[in-house]
Amino acid sequence: MKDVLQELEQRRDRAHAGGGAARVEKQHEKGKLTARERLEVLLDEGSFEEWDMFVEHDCDDFDMAAQRIPGDGVVTGWGTVNGRTVFVFSQDFTVFGGSLSGAHARKICKVMDQAMRVGAPVIGLNDSGGARIQEGVESLAGYADVFQRNVMASGVVPQLSVIMGPCAGGAVYSPAITDFIFMVRDTSYMFVTGPDVVKTVTHEEVTHEELGGATTHTAKSGVAARAFENDVEALLETRRFVDFLPLSNRQDPPRRPTADPVDRVEPSLDRLVPPDPAKPYDIVELIEKVADENEFFELQPDFAGNIVTGFGRMNGSTVGFVANQPMVLAGCLDIDSATKGARFVRFCDCFNIPIVTFVDVPGFLPGTAQEYGGIIRHGSKLLFAYAEATVPKVTVITRKAYGGAYDVMASKHLRGDLNYAWPSAEIAVMGPKGAVEIIFRQDKDDPARIAERTEEYRTKFASPFVAAQKGFIDDVIMPRNTRRRVCRALHMLASKKLENPPKKHDNIPL
Repeated sequence: MKDVLQELEQRRDRAHAGGGAARVEKQHEKGKLTARERLEVLLDEGSFEEWDMFVEHDCDDFDMAAQRIPGDGVVTGWGTVNGRTVFVFSQDFTVFGGSLSGAHARKICKVMDQAMRVGAPVIGLNDSGGARIQEGVESLAGYADVFQRNVMASGVVPQLSVIMGPCAGGAVYSPAITDFIFMVRDTSYMFVTGPDVVKTVTHEEVTHEELGGATTHTAKSGVAARAFENDVEALLETRRFVDFLPLSNRQDPPRRPTADPVDRVEPSLDRLVPPDPAKPYDIVELIEKVADENEFFELQPDFAGNIVTGFGRMNGSTVGFVANQPMVLAGCLDIDSATKGARFVRFCDCFNIPIVTFVDVPGFLPGTAQEYGGIIRHGSKLLFAYAEATVPKVTVITRKAYGGAYDVMASKHLRGDLNYAWPSAEIAVMGPKGAVEIIFRQDKDDPARIAERTEEYRTKFASPFVAAQKGFIDDVIMPRNTRRRVCRALHMLASKKLENPPKKHDNIPL
């Protein structure tokens, strides 16, 4: 028995050694943690239960028979984050560059299958050179097996990808199907084809960082939700983020004790909206002032900044916040912001997370670039997402809600449950001045007359009380009471039941 136990320890030591001390040292020199070190930071201390430690590849070609390392380049299993179960895989760049083989893929598929059975999130720590070339089509088949599980798990359990090294070719599509992607600045990148192929095909000179680095994907492409400075920050923020999410679509969002009173009054909100309707203000200030303990985890802050999305808590429970940002493009909706908002709204609806929407939107962004780019199709994604959502929806109009953008932003007409407005709200087909200049064209050369008509239009049509008289606004509330009113609304809606008509699935305008 002693010999058997000794052999077990030796085998474990070999698996824990990964690609060897030299490769581990090289990983550290790049400022990167190893696959196992990352799991130690991500998971609660002592909670990790590893699976398939001794799995090896079965490829004999290209001298691979002599290169078998236990674990085959990925560490898989389950553990806990703040006491709640999560399933994980962490690719090991020190073993075959973290490349995916058939065995490597089977290990990932096993934890994904179990996560769906149990009902727990899947967190992938990606650090891979892509498909293992020596295995040919088997590695491609392995990727497809993972992709299929990503799709089946979508909307069933939350899926989070943390890109902590290179992701190229087929390796980018699994993260793309997951719900959220986090990246590490300077050490992670994602692209379908690398700089060398780009140069050969298009003759463009581009670096790895320019083509697929964290800045590119958080600010330009919108592929990644957040980027962090190093491995440790990324993993600690991932722990914080997971704490907002339910374990599966069968559970409600987690509740966390809070000392922040539900009826907290915030007098500064009475002064948030400037008297000048053309002057911007920061909508994030509003979100932080109404959320529990001013905590807000913003997603995609550097992409499509004219709309703000992210998670916070109200009375201890997770809510998804969506808000127009007057600081960027005056809060207009455009192609990128509509897509960003729609994706977030649909995630919240998948996982029973109530949606709180703050509206200050003058309309859709005009111009040929938007029209040629398909703003009609892309803008309707946000409309579609709000209309199909069955979770509790609470909307607060702070200032402008003009035209079709009023309808799109969780209006009463799209099954908004509670729709409030501040006294500063203007709800109309278009801005008063623009409307008057169309209706009273004959007075366009009389500034005094136009000003008089504009004020008349604002009073008769743009006032929140006009919409309230028709029942489209449930109440006009004092800004300082926003937290109390939203918290109470969400409490009342906790038992809401609403179902969409039976269907195989909808056909969102992609």
